[in-house]
Amino acid sequence: MSNPLEQFKIINLLPLKVDGIDLSFTNASLSLSLSALCAIVYMLLATRGQSVIPGRLQSSIEVMYMQIESTLQGVVGNNHAKYMPFIFSVFIFVLMCNLLGMLPYSFSATSHIAVTFAMAAIVFVTINIIGFWNHGVRYFSVLLPGGIPIAMVPLMFLIELCAYLSRPFSLSLRLAANMVAGHIMIKILAMFIIMSGAASLFLSAAPFVLLTIIIGFEIFIALLQAYIFTILACVYLSDAVNLH
Repeated sequence: MSNPLEQFKIINLLPLKVDGIDLSFTNASLSLSLSALCAIVYMLLATRGQSVIPGRLQSSIEVMYMQIESTLQGVVGNNHAKYMPFIFSVFIFVLMCNLLGMLPYSFSATSHIAVTFAMAAIVFVTINIIGFWNHGVRYFSVLLPGGIPIAMVPLMFLIELCAYLSRPFSLSLRLAANMVAGHIMIKILAMFIIMSGAASLFLSAAPFVLLTIIIGFEIFIALLQAYIFTILACVYLSDAVNLH
């Protein structure tokens, strides 16, 4: 039986080194590229030839778009529309990465902290750019809540700075941990089916039913984690737009 952690192993598909820097195209690179391609194709197909009475594909994108827009408006406020393309793109890409990892023999890119941290870092840097663009140096006020006594300012500033800088770490760890846990559980149950099936087909029935339920649950988790990632991005964006 294979190790449940082997599914997360990075494999070089096209080895490449430039000046000692490893730029190899890996299974993670392939998964991210396919996720971006799937997101583009899905958006093009879902928005092509829109009708008053939408089909299933158009309905799916409209429901997700309306949900993300409602969330963004509720968190950021009425000045949310210009940030919608960025936030919705983040949601769709993370969702495609999560769902693509559910396919048999595929690679779950969002199960690697390096990938999720890169996503979180992009969101974090973009939001900081938006904050400084909107408020200039006043954006530093997010590190110092109003009404703080003068004696408490240095301590509160350090606490708020640590909390602020930890955002990309918490954002990336939450997504990666949930993806890893789910895929390990699926792998272990699949191993139980093989082991019990070798003894009796009857014994493999219960693990098979449980595995089917877990896979359905993990698909829901893939959608939920993409939504949670997006909600937190909206919360961080709110500070950049509205300050405290």
